[in-house]
Amino acid sequence: MSAPVAVSAAADGVVTITLDRAERGNALSADFVEALIGAFGRAAADASVNTVAFRASGRHFCTGFDLSDLDGETDATLLWRFVRIEMLLDMVWRAPVRTVAIGQGRIMGAGADLFAACDLRLLAPGASLRFPGAGFGIVLGTRRLARRVGDATALRWVSEATTIGADEAAETGLASAVLTVGAGEAGSGALAPVMVDRRTWAGLRAAIADDGSDADLAALVRSASRPGLKARMAAYRERQLGGSR
Repeated sequence: MSAPVAVSAAADGVVTITLDRAERGNALSADFVEALIGAFGRAAADASVNTVAFRASGRHFCTGFDLSDLDGETDATLLWRFVRIEMLLDMVWRAPVRTVAIGQGRIMGAGADLFAACDLRLLAPGASLRFPGAGFGIVLGTRRLARRVGDATALRWVSEATTIGADEAAETGLASAVLTVGAGEAGSGALAPVMVDRRTWAGLRAAIADDGSDADLAALVRSASRPGLKARMAAYRERQLGGSR
């Protein structure tokens, strides 16, 4: 089986991490998340890198948490998988480099949280986003989303599992811009150069970031630790398979 993540060599300070599991809609399996954590950690630690861009192969950027192996999971293993996703999101949110997401097709669940965590968020025409995790009792990424679009909008989108089109995402601030070309055609050369060094960038981020607490992780763990997580996720999967999406 091929690796789920492809990483480009640094070019003009930019590294591109490609989610490369198109046959599964780039859904996040446990191994996939670990590969992303490793790839992003290495890129962000490279002193020659000032920008890490996430993009994806196939039709969809990321369709969220991979539920295909749910029958073999337990509440405990599912909790651990969500914790590792939150660790990835927090790494991106607090990174000492500029982060960019270039998304197309469906961008759902943890994939939408990854998109929202990036500094520059670009959408292909026709892309859509959705945050359905609250449907099985998970609180993941909501505070970061609220930083982008405001508390009321974030609460409505998450509680109603709203599908957000590209234009609405740009109007509300969830997306930085909608591309005039497809995500696959948007090259890293289109990114404006970072005009400050890494140390200054990290200082700028710290000046506008939150207090550095683990509030997001705590909220996730509280929600995911409630007994019956696997059963709730199985019920959610059945609703989706039943066409309620």
